[in-house]
Amino acid sequence: MNNSAKLRIAIQKSGRLSEDSLQMIKECGISFKNGIGALKAEATNFPMEFLLLRDDDIPGYVADGVADIGIVGENVLAEKQRDVVVAHKLGFSKCRLSIAIPKSEPYEGVHQLDGKRIATSYPKILETFLRNNNVQAEIHEISGSVEIAPGIGLADAICDIVSSGSTLFTNGLKEVQPIFQSEAVLISRPDMAGEQRALLDKLLFRIRSVQAARNNKYILLNAPESKIEVIKSLIPGMKSPSILPLAEPGWVSMHSVINENDFWEVIEKLQAEGAQGILVVPIEKMIL
Repeated sequence: MNNSAKLRIAIQKSGRLSEDSLQMIKECGISFKNGIGALKAEATNFPMEFLLLRDDDIPGYVADGVADIGIVGENVLAEKQRDVVVAHKLGFSKCRLSIAIPKSEPYEGVHQLDGKRIATSYPKILETFLRNNNVQAEIHEISGSVEIAPGIGLADAICDIVSSGSTLFTNGLKEVQPIFQSEAVLISRPDMAGEQRALLDKLLFRIRSVQAARNNKYILLNAPESKIEVIKSLIPGMKSPSILPLAEPGWVSMHSVINENDFWEVIEKLQAEGAQGILVVPIEKMIL
């Protein structure tokens, strides 16, 4: 591979998505120096250059070939409709695009939006949702502070990103109709090949290892020999658990990996089968 080849990645310059993206890059073992206010940065131990941009601009930069890859929310990607491909879903910065109305108003279904004025920064996603539900509504496209639109008489409802819902509540609104689920995704140019493609594959290998580690825990426990088979069925591991004899006759130490989603249910079952001294340890990297 040419030593001068680099992978240019576009990342949001500030905000939660930026923090989560850079944290993932660090967990992939990639170091970089980013001065305050800088819009470019270089990795020190991986052939990668960072472009720090507005999130709305990232799909365009990737589609136009200025950046090879980018990290952006699916909501922005769907709204911009640029010629890029989703290389990998990243599992963080999850949110939803929802319709909200004043708290004092009842909501009886999507048909209630017919003939209403809806303010949003995502007119294309909203238009698609309304069309699919045979609703005729007037869309007002505005940028920023969408939640104040009903209060100043600009709209009857809004369509905006929701995470906790606290901003809606503060502005006298309530969420009534989720229309789009979003998370961060890694996007790339559709024609990527050669050295850039090889670098992307290396990066994806690291990302998958980090994600697998986040989703799993390493578990160690002591168990009676008579319970080995039943406990093996509870903690199968990637292939099967490691089993080591203990100094105390009739007991073994078992080591395995369990999924984060199954964690508490598995622990309860292990205790019921006589497992003792259960230790659960975070995994930094997990190579599948």
